[in-house]
Amino acid sequence: MRRSYIIAIAALALAACNKKQEVPSPNFGVTAVKNNGSAPASFAPGDTVNFKFTGNPNLITFYSGEVGKRYQYINRTQAAGTAQLQFSTVRASGTQTGSLSLLISTDFKGVVLKTLAGVQVRDTAATNANIAAASWTDLTAQATLSTGGTAAVPSGVIDLSTYAKTPVYIAFKYNGAVGSIQNKWTITNFAINNVLSDGTSYTVANLNSPAKAVTNYGNTSFSPGWAVSYDPAKNSNNYAWVYTDGTSLVITGSATTATASAEAWAITGPVDLTKVTPDAGVAIKAIIAQLPNYPYVYTQAGNYNAVFVATNATADASKTTVQQVPVTVK
Repeated sequence: MRRSYIIAIAALALAACNKKQEVPSPNFGVTAVKNNGSAPASFAPGDTVNFKFTGNPNLITFYSGEVGKRYQYINRTQAAGTAQLQFSTVRASGTQTGSLSLLISTDFKGVVLKTLAGVQVRDTAATNANIAAASWTDLTAQATLSTGGTAAVPSGVIDLSTYAKTPVYIAFKYNGAVGSIQNKWTITNFAINNVLSDGTSYTVANLNSPAKAVTNYGNTSFSPGWAVSYDPAKNSNNYAWVYTDGTSLVITGSATTATASAEAWAITGPVDLTKVTPDAGVAIKAIIAQLPNYPYVYTQAGNYNAVFVATNATADASKTTVQQVPVTVK
């Protein structure tokens, strides 16, 4: 009898352990008032909007409705816009013409890697073969380039929208000729932006490495980075682009009369010209906290859709409710 009783107790304990904890739906409401408790039709820029809460959910995430903080765009990664390329150049050390080209490709197969002693390194020969096999469209005529001097010359805006249907690669190709001093080129301020019809602009590529974040409206994404390469058969002196993360691309050809030509490439991609950075919210309440209200200041006039996402959660499950509060600031 005692043995049966122990077995029954153990079975009940096991059942309790296996039973998932019930999660109640959040009982949560929000109103927007001034600090004095009044609920005006609108607020002035700089006013404190006091969002008052009812209920006590475990977690609350706030989306103010400002650019970069809009709930409806938290999963948006692409949007149709105008793809714009800009950069600056300085040409020094020589007067050769046509030594820098700006190119775009939609069929470049990319940098090729191989494994040596368990480490992945670039397969230079295969990468150069991909460069040679790709179709490259020359965009140089659309850019203003330095003709000499020390001041950086802005390229102007180059519209890439006709290429937005597929990812692209952008390249700077260096051609140093024989018989005279070859140019030194410095490229800075490189950026490709996806400019939307609402006036927002998202940087989708720049001089950053793939591990260095690009910030758009307080949220981060990443540039595809840069690869530099040359074919020794076309560049016997091994003049290469020097890439400085986030800063510049520089190439120095022969500083005296060149006895050999020099071809070298700097390439970024693949670049999605329709890319945007998803918006994000701010976690304002954790499980153990009490939060009867949340003050926020809008500094710019506009109509905002403030959104609060309330969540009750356990290790087994969660339930969420979304409350939207229109806020007019004028």
